[in-house]
Amino acid sequence: MGEWLTAAKRWARSVKRDVVALWIAARDDRTPLMAKIVASAVAAYALSPVDLIPDFVPVLGYLDDLIIVPLGILIAIRLIPAPLMSEFRDMATERTQRPVSRSGLVAIVIVWLLAAALCLWLARDLFRH
Repeated sequence: MGEWLTAAKRWARSVKRDVVALWIAARDDRTPLMAKIVASAVAAYALSPVDLIPDFVPVLGYLDDLIIVPLGILIAIRLIPAPLMSEFRDMATERTQRPVSRSGLVAIVIVWLLAAALCLWLARDLFRH
């Protein structure tokens, strides 16, 4: 059990480092355009202080943390040239403070507001008849 826990902690640290590396990659001029777009989206979502699916929602709450974010990281990393990604990882390791994505927060709040507006519109239409 101890080896499994150690490996899980190591994996979690590498995911955190890669998210910061993608945040750096999204702002670097040497990163290809498609990689910038994917890296921006993944970093904005992962660094956002708000989850699209709150963690208190059973099963689905942790789905984004366990599947969506790592999958997005894998896709973004494949789009960035290996030497460049290695450099971004080194830069991420040197950072002492984790960035926060305000754009990710705004995007998620907009999605929640649109979903709430849709629910209200459907409920109004349902109770009208």
